[in-house]
Order: sequence, then structure tokens, then C-alpha cells
Amino acid sequence: MPTNKNALIRYQILDRCFSDFRHKHTIDDLIDRVNDTLLDLYGTKVSLRQIREDIKYMRDRMTYNAPITAYPLEGRKCYYRYEDPDFSIFKNELTVEEVDKLRSTIEMLGRYRGLPNHAWLEEVISSLECRLGIRTNRENLIAFEQNERLKGLEFLAEVIDATLMHRPLTLYYKPYDGEEQIRTLHPYYVKQYNNRWFLFGLEEESGRIANKALDRIQRICASESTFLPNQDIDFEHFFDDIVGVSVPGAEVSKEHIVLRFTPNRYPYVLSKPIHPSQSIVDEADHALSIDVKPTRELDQQLLSFGPDVEVVAPTGYRQHIRAKIEEALKKYATMQDDCTNNC
Repeated sequence: MPTNKNALIRYQILDRCFSDFRHKHTIDDLIDRVNDTLLDLYGTKVSLRQIREDIKYMRDRMTYNAPITAYPLEGRKCYYRYEDPDFSIFKNELTVEEVDKLRSTIEMLGRYRGLPNHAWLEEVISSLECRLGIRTNRENLIAFEQNERLKGLEFLAEVIDATLMHRPLTLYYKPYDGEEQIRTLHPYYVKQYNNRWFLFGLEEESGRIANKALDRIQRICASESTFLPNQDIDFEHFFDDIVGVSVPGAEVSKEHIVLRFTPNRYPYVLSKPIHPSQSIVDEADHALSIDVKPTRELDQQLLSFGPDVEVVAPTGYRQHIRAKIEEALKKYATMQDDCTNNC
């Protein structure tokens, strides 16, 4: 039985050739087709012996039981094809629309190629490329925003795997403002926000749902604890009432926040809403509203607009943002006083 990492890709290529009733693929053609893909993906090639072993393996009744038949050509050559035109060891039950969406997803995943400890993702992408007969962004014609120097990316594969397989983790975690902690986490959900990755799960020590930024993880290992499944939280709607990933407790209420923008910034915010609840309050006044629980991520986003936005309501949140602006202004005022005194 072939066991090397390229086996599945070889079977996919051969399967397409055997299903192709418009062409007659000889053994040499099969070798060329497989090698074209493997050279492109891995810089490797296979031998005639390997292809013959692959055909034997696919024909085996205990594996794929593929009806591969050798049909004679002129001379001593023959071509290979399935007896049944509808047979495929990779029966594709996806609709055309689903395939198109999957192709776009593969393009997006392709941006992570080459990152440390992401060989698993390379295998997934290559397999899907081969299955669907597409290529991802190998010529760097499309750019996605990402921070390849971000700490914690080396843990992403293990975190995703543990979340999918329901395996508890022991995290050696160091908050920005504290000492290193050792926590046992039952992983439930992984989310990316603002080019950072976050792991959500039940923290044994506190008995609460915790949010752990991957770039604050110092070390990670498997835990001997029995996995405690998520029975309470629907993560599909867990973030509905916030901007960002910091979900406040039940004591924080959702507020109707009204924002007024400058004429130049207003069209930008219309085309890129701050939150799905965003709606127009007064188009002539360039006023919009969002219904959210205030979070530090919302503060950061509004402050990033600088003088282009004004919090109109509610009064409490307006005063909160005003206090942050005044605090920042004091720092600049201090710099101005120092310059005046030294000049």
C-alpha cells in the first residue's frame, strides 16, 4: 500500500484521467500528468513502478475497487480507463455554486502558504486544488492583509486541531499586564480579529468561558483532563452584540449609539459598516447608529477615525470617548509646553 504524503494527490489525478472518455491515456501519459502536478507542488516526481502500484491499489476490492481497464492501442501500447463512465473514487456531489465558493475559499487559504508549522494546511490546499483542478494565487496577483511576524502563529495548527477533535489543552499564558499563568482550557471556538487569533473555551480554573489571544501563549501542550463539551453557547451568535472579540458580561447592556461623520468619511463608513446593526439616522447630517455593547475594540475603532466622527448619543458613552480624547490631548499639550520652555 502506498503510504507517502503524495498518494492521495496521485489517486486524484489518476481518477480524473480514468474518468476522461475524450482522451486515451497511456501509462506514459499517466506518469506525465502526475509528475506535472507533483513538480509544481513539491518539486518531486514518481516512477513507472509507482504508477503501476497506484493502479493496483485503486483496483483492489478492499480499497477503492475501481473498474480500471487496459484497452489496446496500435502496437504493444494500451490506454487506461474506467469501464463505468460514471465511476469515480472521489464522487463529487457538490453543486456548481458550491464548487465556485470552495474555489474562492481555497484562494483565501492559499495566503497562509509558507507560514511556519503550516505543512498541514499545504497538504489540504494541494489536495483541494488537485480535486477541483484549480491553482491558487501562486503568482502573487492577489494580496490579503496579514501579519506574518505575529507571535503565536506557530500554535494555530495545534489549537485548531484540538478544537476540532475536542482535546483539552494546557496553556502557559502571559497577559500583557501580569505573570505567566498555567490554565487548562476546553477549546470551543477559534476566531480571527484585527489580524490576531483568539481561542475561546471553558477555563477549568475559573469555570468560565475564557478568551485567549494566541500571541500571549508562551507554551502549549495536551491536557489529561476529560473534555467538557460546550452545551450553552452558540458561537455563531456569540459576537452579535459587539465589535471585536471582548464579550462583556450580562451586567453590560446593549446601547443605541448614534455617530455623526464628516462628509468625506461618511461614504466610507456606509460602504464598510462598523457593525451589522448599522443603520442611517439622518443622511443629510451624516448620522448613523449601531446597537452594540461598548467594548474597548469599539473605542479603538471610533478613535481611529480621529476628528472624522462624533459620538452623539448616549450621553454616557459620549463622555467616555471624550475623556479618552482629553487624556490623549494632555500628552500632546505636555510636549508643546516642553518645547516652549526649551526653545
